[in-house]
Amino acid sequence: MGVDEVDVAVVGAGIAGLSAAHHLAAAGREVRVFEDADRVGGRMASSRVDGYLLDEGAETIAGAGYEATWELIRAVGVPPSEVPVVEPGFALWRRGRAHAHLGHPKGLLTGAGLSLRGRWAWLRFTAELATAWRGFDPDRPETAPSGDLTLRQYCDGSRGRQELLAAMLQPLSSHCFGWRPETSAVAPMVATLLSVGGAGARWMTYRDGMDTLARRLAERLTVQLGARVIGVREEPAGGGVRLEFGDGRVVRARQAVLAVPAPVALALQGDVAAEARPYLAASTYTPMLKVACLLDRPLPSPTRSPSYAMSVPVGESRVCTGVILDHLKAEGRAPEGRGLVSVFASPWISPELLAEPDGRIVETLCTEAERFLPGLRAATVRTLVHRFPLGLPQGAPAAVRERAAFLDRPTRAVEYAGDWVMLRPSSEGAVRSGKLAAGRVLAHAAGAGLLPAARGGAAAGGLPAAPGGAETAR
Repeated sequence: MGVDEVDVAVVGAGIAGLSAAHHLAAAGREVRVFEDADRVGGRMASSRVDGYLLDEGAETIAGAGYEATWELIRAVGVPPSEVPVVEPGFALWRRGRAHAHLGHPKGLLTGAGLSLRGRWAWLRFTAELATAWRGFDPDRPETAPSGDLTLRQYCDGSRGRQELLAAMLQPLSSHCFGWRPETSAVAPMVATLLSVGGAGARWMTYRDGMDTLARRLAERLTVQLGARVIGVREEPAGGGVRLEFGDGRVVRARQAVLAVPAPVALALQGDVAAEARPYLAASTYTPMLKVACLLDRPLPSPTRSPSYAMSVPVGESRVCTGVILDHLKAEGRAPEGRGLVSVFASPWISPELLAEPDGRIVETLCTEAERFLPGLRAATVRTLVHRFPLGLPQGAPAAVRERAAFLDRPTRAVEYAGDWVMLRPSSEGAVRSGKLAAGRVLAHAAGAGLLPAARGGAAAGGLPAAPGGAETAR
């Protein structure tokens, strides 16, 4: 079997890999994307079942703080009308009932499940972000005033802070990121929230599914599906990159981007550079596990002020960390007169359930979710389980400590993309990382050797020109 030659190989057709490939192609490079699965999108994949539209991973994007995403949306011609605003808000289940306006400024007036002491702690936390965190760059969570403190450590010291953790920060981080407060740092969460304007930000979704952008990007690129890469190695003396595939095929590329979770990159590449290895090793992931419940009727909002999502604190349940009423999130997620609900496993139980049969997962999660959405079981006509063993970056303190050195490493023939690179557990983090990786690939080819990523480089919006003077899209 011969050796195929390519210019730039991108491993992974999730949104990070497709972002990198798009920017490299726009700069004049010949790019080929290799994807193990039979579809693009990765953790932004959607599926269509019996007239229902299921977002299997990511659920929304934000109107602010998602600049790299909106740049791609414009580039592929998705009209604004296809990215509608999610009008209902987030709710919190606490003390036997649902409370509207979780994380939204209106919650300071309505309570949002917090006592007066908790609301005062929320106000003080907001004031702290406006003063002590002033000038903080959300693209550099490792520079946060909180250092590598975990969410729990950050909230120690007062009963108000502890309530803020119990009734806001923990429910949001567990529901949205799969985090536990004793193992995840506060800096990445605050960076993510500050960048979009807070949990009460203007959230949006793709009318035709969260895989819309990935599909539109892939249409413009060369993507090989079902191509399982099992090994990646930099050749000596500038000989490029050797990629080995599960079917025995070998591809040699001038350069490569590994757009996969850090644990996968470590497993694929045996010769990870010493400058990169500590951060890759520290970039651990949390699993995400949810059940899609296809309903024969739409369930109502759990609160009088419409809420499409509801987070559940661990003090209320160690099984279900939250639910999303997808039929309230956007039109078209369920057929007319029907409903769709996603039930999320708590990070306290998801590692245990992940390898269990679908039947046990459904029974465990949906029985518990019935407490928070009465009538769920009776309305459910079909269920589907979506598992992501590598769900989202854990935001571990070790990753916060190691990230600065990772960003300052010299460029190499193999670069990396993924939400873990930005230490930002969101699709925007993945998109930004793809743009950053493209900038590093171009800088390496041009002989620059070093690209100060978050000090005016690709993460800040600029890409160096490709060799030969090709211009990049802006």
